[in-house]
Amino acid sequence: MNTTNTHNERIAKMIFGSVYPMYVKKVEAKGRTEKELLEVINWLTGFNEEQVRDQIAQKATFKIFFEKATLNPDAGLITGVICGYRVEEIQNPLTQQARYLDKLVDELAKGRKMEKILRGS
Repeated sequence: MNTTNTHNERIAKMIFGSVYPMYVKKVEAKGRTEKELLEVINWLTGFNEEQVRDQIAQKATFKIFFEKATLNPDAGLITGVICGYRVEEIQNPLTQQARYLDKLVDELAKGRKMEKILRGS
């Protein structure tokens, strides 16, 4: 699925630290914890809690956040629809990576078991 250049640029320029509190709120509203959210982020990006907090403090954009990340080799196993897009069909790598994260956060908030969220782990 092709996303527009405008859409891709908007995601690239978004500040990770401005979205992170929304992730926390979403998962906590559904009875999950920030610790579980950090576990999901660690699985996808390789960032530990300190590194996530550092990215937030540095006001890293999603572009910088994912450039510094070491994407999990099993990330391609993330499939499904998020924000109206089928993640496995997104052509722009950065947009796809951002939507992978959105999908994992959504699955965590929906109560999916951690071993299912962390595919292949």
